[in-house]
Amino acid sequence: MAIGKRLCLFLSFAAIAVAAYAQSAKPKLPGEDWVSLFNGEDLSGWVKVGNESWTVENGLIHGKGLTKDYGYLETDKTYKDFQLALRFKCVADGNSGVFFHSAFKPGTADVTQGMQFEIDCTMMHHTGGVYAEADGHWVVWPAPENESVVRMGEWNDYLVEVTGNRYRSRLNGVQMVDFTDPKPGAPDGTIALQLHAGGRGNMEFKDIWIRDLSHR
Repeated sequence: MAIGKRLCLFLSFAAIAVAAYAQSAKPKLPGEDWVSLFNGEDLSGWVKVGNESWTVENGLIHGKGLTKDYGYLETDKTYKDFQLALRFKCVADGNSGVFFHSAFKPGTADVTQGMQFEIDCTMMHHTGGVYAEADGHWVVWPAPENESVVRMGEWNDYLVEVTGNRYRSRLNGVQMVDFTDPKPGAPDGTIALQLHAGGRGNMEFKDIWIRDLSHR
């Protein structure tokens, strides 16, 4: 093959390679990089913490209190900054939440670090607010006029976001909190679904998606 033809062929292959690399390196648009945390079939990617019941039934996660202790279902990966979308249903009375930056004392359900986006379908129990579990105090509540947004016995759409020390939540399309914490907690940890102590927890979760925004 003549030198000129070989050079043209080489340049053609090089152009194709560069184009392919540029396409693969192109940043994904918001919404294109969401990843499912629940496959609808089993608890792959999740770890039970405590002795409460976590099962998969009809394509959803069912958490039910068996004892009067706390129970959690945590991700097997840690997340620093993220957006998380899920749907939850309060089947009965009881308190729950979406924990973030969580860690637990080995072999127990004792929280050593972490906060939670509250879930409680009882009126004025601040669903959408942020509670610092390890320190035992509220960080921020939703406005009183938004306390009625949560729906008992129905599916609720929950979107939460953690970016540094800024916490945001949206419930059924309504902005609940947008707060910059002057005293943030731990910068990294697992995400966990909670069953509150007392044995009355009865919660369902489905359509759990995460968009990891972490820069490590």
